[in-house]
Amino acid sequence: MNWLESEVYLVFSATLYFSFLTLISLRVIIKRKPIGVSLAWLFLIFAVPLAGMIGYLIFGELNLGAKRSKRRKLLSGAFLKWIEEQANTYKQDKALISENAHAMQSFVESYTNMPMVKGNKHTLLTTTDDILLELTKEIREAKKHCYLMFYICNHGGLVDQLLEELKAAAQRGVTCKLLLDSVGSSDFFKSVLPAQLRKAGVEVVEGLPVGAFRLLFQRQDLRLHRKLVCIDDHIAYTGSMNLVDPAYFKVEKGIGEWIDLMVRCEGPIVQHMEGLFIWDWSLETAQHLDLPPANRSLFPLVGDENSQLIPSGPEFGKVGIHQVLLTAIYEAKYSLVLTSPYFVPDESLLTALQVASMRGVDVKIILPAKNDSLMVKYASRAFFEDLLKAGVEIHQFYGGLLHSKSIVIDEKLALVGTVNLDLRSFWLNFEMTMLIDNPKFAGDLLTAQMHYTLASNQLTLEKWQKRPFFKRILEGVLYLFSPLL
Repeated sequence: MNWLESEVYLVFSATLYFSFLTLISLRVIIKRKPIGVSLAWLFLIFAVPLAGMIGYLIFGELNLGAKRSKRRKLLSGAFLKWIEEQANTYKQDKALISENAHAMQSFVESYTNMPMVKGNKHTLLTTTDDILLELTKEIREAKKHCYLMFYICNHGGLVDQLLEELKAAAQRGVTCKLLLDSVGSSDFFKSVLPAQLRKAGVEVVEGLPVGAFRLLFQRQDLRLHRKLVCIDDHIAYTGSMNLVDPAYFKVEKGIGEWIDLMVRCEGPIVQHMEGLFIWDWSLETAQHLDLPPANRSLFPLVGDENSQLIPSGPEFGKVGIHQVLLTAIYEAKYSLVLTSPYFVPDESLLTALQVASMRGVDVKIILPAKNDSLMVKYASRAFFEDLLKAGVEIHQFYGGLLHSKSIVIDEKLALVGTVNLDLRSFWLNFEMTMLIDNPKFAGDLLTAQMHYTLASNQLTLEKWQKRPFFKRILEGVLYLFSPLL
């Protein structure tokens, strides 16, 4: 190659490179993502161009894949018809819903069509051993079906007993389905356990599978983060706990055992929870499963508690759980208690918490002192000073990794489920939350939250402002990338 050819090659390469850089940047701008997200991507693209452009092409847009999108369109009509004809059978009258819940209930119904239903009973389970033992017992006694969906399945301890009971249930003719996220349960899928379960008759499915080839067709960091168990049409569970025994899970991290809670649900709400499982299973497998009818013998009225299922995820676009949380915060009149393992709010959520405290609401946020993600740990701390100055109480939990995700509003309403207080949960993960309109249940959850504070240290603004300078720098740097965490 002579000198002239080299110059032409360099000019051509530079022109192609900067044209591509410009096109990617324009795409970021045109997509009109939240400003913080767009700026973070633009910063990354111009700071580290090659890595930034590749990263955006892989992770920047909500591409679920053509096959999945087509399947979703085919299923959505039947699902909406089921909600209209069956899932509304036990819809609660507006007059019998707490005034505090009206705004959230109406908003959720407007974008999911899922109503608030009456006649339910919810039992809070706050000890991980008790949760696993109860799930194992229910599987052992199952007669018809066991549907399980989790982000993580990790063998060891009490989980091994549960999986053995699941195999035994399948062998005696119970329909057993296990849906696990591909990334969250990657170690599980690399083990011999899936083959053993399938041999026993358990249907095991890898949700949102990842792979190098799939990068070309769909985004790979969208995760199935729901935790749901439905057994024999009459009982269901959801909450923050994965299918893990904390005594055997991530012990090498040195952060202590994971602290979780689950809710045992009985009544008409179980029909909705089972319907959500069938929706997810059908999307992943293309299998046809009948959606459960509103049959009083299957889903009887068993209590006096109102509840509403709130599914969320990329399919809902810009409307979803983020707006529900904002509504909950702005509706609070005198108290608001939140727990989350991962706290990286956007500006609107941060402002809502500050405003709530400044207008006299007693706002408490309970977070783990140690975290399994150093990036999230320091990014979250970038928000502490603003919150403390507004009067928000921040409690750092030292009894392990506090993994429960819960909100109690005015000691009357409860939000409990799988959603973290970060942008990944708001926009990228497939999540589920329960809105429970009942003072007794809210009181039980509040009691659990107050027990967390007994194993916590409350931060003070004076003490927080004395932290080392290098930590402030680290927090500030990671704050810039918080929209991408």
